[in-house]
Amino acid sequence: MKIVSALLVTVFTLFVVQSTTAQSLPKATPAQVGLSAERLERITQTLREDTSKGVVPGAVLLIARHGKIAYFESAGVLNPETKAPMTRDAIFRIFSMSKPITTVSAMMLFEQGKFLLNDPIARYLPQFARMQVGVEKPDANGKPALELTPARRPITIQDLMRHTSGITYGFFGNTLVKKEYVSSGVMKGDYTNAEFADRIAKLPLSYQPGTTWDYSHSTDILGRLVEVISGQSLYEFEKQHVLDPLGMNDTSFYVTDTAKQSRIAEPFPNDRTIGIDAVFGDPRVAEKWESGGGGMVSTATDYARFLQMLLNGGSLEGKRILSPKTVAFMTSDHLSEGIVPGPYYLPGPGYGFGLGFAVRRTAGGPADEGSVGEYTWNGVGGTNFWVDPKEDMFVLFMIQSPRQRPHYMGVIRNLVYAAVEK
Repeated sequence: MKIVSALLVTVFTLFVVQSTTAQSLPKATPAQVGLSAERLERITQTLREDTSKGVVPGAVLLIARHGKIAYFESAGVLNPETKAPMTRDAIFRIFSMSKPITTVSAMMLFEQGKFLLNDPIARYLPQFARMQVGVEKPDANGKPALELTPARRPITIQDLMRHTSGITYGFFGNTLVKKEYVSSGVMKGDYTNAEFADRIAKLPLSYQPGTTWDYSHSTDILGRLVEVISGQSLYEFEKQHVLDPLGMNDTSFYVTDTAKQSRIAEPFPNDRTIGIDAVFGDPRVAEKWESGGGGMVSTATDYARFLQMLLNGGSLEGKRILSPKTVAFMTSDHLSEGIVPGPYYLPGPGYGFGLGFAVRRTAGGPADEGSVGEYTWNGVGGTNFWVDPKEDMFVLFMIQSPRQRPHYMGVIRNLVYAAVEK
């Protein structure tokens, strides 16, 4: 019996190891995929030096090219309080890197003929039928005052995906509409996606729908739309149709499994603010809201599988999520000439915006290297990715530091392209 038990334990252990390993993409040396090992070492040294100086607590960087991981390193500490070392399986709050997952989920329903992109969202969410736009005008004393005017056209589903809905965020900027978002307490308390959509529908829009790119809660409303059309909660739909098929076992809205909670990466105590009345939350505490725009946690390995699926044209290891034509459509620029950048145009110079991603229009213009046609986005907590189809490569960088996010978005990008040899 002891021998049989030992054999069973061994078989089970091998199964677990093989299952875990199966979730990782194939590996390659840098030279095998046209990257310079010597130049990649510059990145390693930079991250080690910066974490040792306390610039950021810790970091994880993954680079994949031609379908294989050629660089996967961690540096620094997972938690500045405990000093536990950073690990490659660390769980990060990915904030707005949730948006591409939500948008892919919605596009799966689009492929099933459940909706058209030019459908008014009020067809599925009636509370958005009669939206008002907040226009700032001087009052009798010459001070700015908010005047409400009816929206000239309905918000469409495409507007939600490309941030042209007129919905906004209240935690950055100081317009009167944004201040109303804050004063209304739109993000206070514990609420469902349905309740959150009701709150947003009662607030004025920042711009007329379809006229201006304005970063917003649009993807949160898109997440609610997924729920209404599918009849499932957002997480249930994503888990069944995206996360489980791709083997993204550590990606969710909350980390309720106590065995995983020690892997959560933490920022410095004085670097937890992401905007007005907005700070890092604790994913160990499950709440009702499943924020499709910014509520997920993930690991480098998990998100790498999602990015490789996109780079492959919608499939990974025999599991098709989207068609190649749909991925190409999503990663095309959807900002027409009639749409103007808002004052906080986060894609930046040389970039347009597709369905869930910023899309690079020009090689020159942006201050950092890249290729025409690449698509990218980041999370306010410090995570960042870009997919470069021209180089058959994607890069995924993960830290928890709102303060240092802009710096590393440029530094890592330029260091990576400096390592491309052929």
